[in-house]
Amino acid sequence: MAPATPTALPTPASLRGAAQAAAALGEPLVVMTTLAGCPYCDLVRNHHLLPMRRAGQVQAVQIDTRDRASNLQGFHGETTTPAEQAGVWKARFTPTVLFLGPQGQELAERLVGVAVADFYGEYLDTRLQEARKRLR
Repeated sequence: MAPATPTALPTPASLRGAAQAAAALGEPLVVMTTLAGCPYCDLVRNHHLLPMRRAGQVQAVQIDTRDRASNLQGFHGETTTPAEQAGVWKARFTPTVLFLGPQGQELAERLVGVAVADFYGEYLDTRLQEARKRLR
């Protein structure tokens, strides 16, 4: 029997810490905003971000846009919640995938929703390449 594989991306305790760890590897921090029951979130998570994370190709995390109970450290050391952070980013649709540098700056155009599922992987790869280039 195969070992169990995670069905969710990790939720960071600190965005600053996660982004600095990603940058130390020469990678942007990829953050997906998610919502329970969102089929497009499941598609992006399960068919793109999780397999890439398992293969060591991306540093990806998720935050729940309705989570007002968990503490989350922001990029400047402030304490916030995932829901408040999604609001700061104006990430009104799920999934929204952001490509962030160590200070929280967006390094590539965000991916909002899933317009054409067949091309999502290409859109994701293009944004990752752009973010990596801007990080260096």
